Amino acid sequence: MRGASKEEKVAVAIGKTLTDFNLDLEAVGFYLARQPYLIFRRSMEILESAEYQSEGIEYNTRGKYYRD
Repeated sequence: MRGASKEEKVAVAIGKTLTDFNLDLEAVGFYLARQPYLIFRRSMEILESAEYQSEGIEYNTRGKYYRD
């Protein structure tokens, strides 16, 4: 069996980081906003994709089908 893809490894790392409830997310946002604009936009793209996928999973678990 193949190992996890680079994208899956990054997603797991982000997930593990966000499970630290001592992490000040407002401070993370503060520092993220000071990164080059491209980094901020890519971060937003990740979150939008996660939201879309989450809605699709929720929709499918209710016995309905999610379409583009």
